[in-house]
Amino acid sequence: MSIIQNKKVFHDYFIEDRYEAGLVLEGWEVKAIRAGRANLKEAYVTIKDGALYLFGSHISPLAAASTHIHPDPLRTRKLLLHAAEVNKLIGKVQRAGYTLMPLDMHFKGGRIKLEIGLAKGKKQHDKRATEKEHEARREAQQALKKERR
Repeated sequence: MSIIQNKKVFHDYFIEDRYEAGLVLEGWEVKAIRAGRANLKEAYVTIKDGALYLFGSHISPLAAASTHIHPDPLRTRKLLLHAAEVNKLIGKVQRAGYTLMPLDMHFKGGRIKLEIGLAKGKKQHDKRATEKEHEARREAQQALKKERR
């Protein structure tokens, strides 16, 4: 069950490969995510000390958060992946010029997972071509709907 999707990524990047990662979260963050108070629009994944971290994701704390915890909505969160996957991603990002972008945050077995994508940036003309394809598909669907009536 999807919680948040980062639709802007599909406009700005070609997604080559997808991986599912766990997140290291605090209790207040889990409660806020379950309430739908998370945002991935300006988030990105970086590599630091041989591990992957999620930067720029905003999780707004609930108003009823505990008084002894001082929540940081833009806290850097560590991603949990198998070591072989991490090494493979590090190699591709450093050598091949790829970027790691968060695509989707969802529940799996009661836990919150983050789907990250191995992405390559689109040029302006690529974005225009993608938009034309979407528009053509939309028009074809509308024509089929009218035809059925």
